[in-house]
Amino acid sequence: MLIDTFITPFAEFEFMRRALVGIIALALGAGPIGVFLMLRRMSLVGDAMAHAILPGAAIGFLISGLNLFAMTAGGLIAGCVVALLAGLVARYTELKEDASLATFYLLSLALGVTIVSMKGTNIDLLHVLFGSVLALDNHTLLLIATNATITLTVLALIYRPLVIECVDPGFMRSVSSAGAPAHLAFMALVVLNLVSAFHALGTLLAVGLMMLPAAIGRFWARDVTLMIVIATCAGVVSGYVGLLISFHAGVPSGPAIILVAGALYIVSLLFGHVGGVVRQMFPGRHLEA
Repeated sequence: MLIDTFITPFAEFEFMRRALVGIIALALGAGPIGVFLMLRRMSLVGDAMAHAILPGAAIGFLISGLNLFAMTAGGLIAGCVVALLAGLVARYTELKEDASLATFYLLSLALGVTIVSMKGTNIDLLHVLFGSVLALDNHTLLLIATNATITLTVLALIYRPLVIECVDPGFMRSVSSAGAPAHLAFMALVVLNLVSAFHALGTLLAVGLMMLPAAIGRFWARDVTLMIVIATCAGVVSGYVGLLISFHAGVPSGPAIILVAGALYIVSLLFGHVGGVVRQMFPGRHLEA
């Protein structure tokens, strides 16, 4: 019975195996990115950037239909353009960066939905907004795995300046000039992983597998490395359980994955030993000399 519930769907159906592999690759890349976004207090930036890629992907759809490379290239270009424009507006006007990102995010979402609706059907629009993790093909899996590999490689190279800047940005600026290049590389990785997640979960849920596991890790660890490991594992578990719920209950797979991650977040919020509600209500006894 347990084998039929937990293993058989992946053993018998290729689309389930592809979906699981895609989610694991997404978790490996998006988990660490989400942790650094959270530590740098840029969580809402991730949400804004997830919507910013929509017009580029929609233009790719308008030109080539549901073509993987056209939509990926369009999403990457749109994400980078919006990040650049938001930064320029914040730098040269009195509008703060969060407000400029919110403005571009709303415009991007509206523009993207309009472009897709001009050529596609309601099914195409749902595909763009909510993704199709159960329909991942070889090319999409290769793209997601390649992006995850690039992410982990670049993060390994910029890990030290990223961590130092999270802890003490003033000290980082005083001892090294690596902070700005590391930040630019990090923002490029954010866009790259959101484009990967876009193909599996759609533009509305792409940031879910990035930020929810990161928030889960924050309740269980203080060390950044351990936080990244927990976030990645939480993403993998959310994907596995969400796919099983989708298969057995017949619910949409993308929302099921994010809801499982949300359930893990609530458990962590209540019982996590780093700032969890129960931990704060019943703190352990302090050591006495």
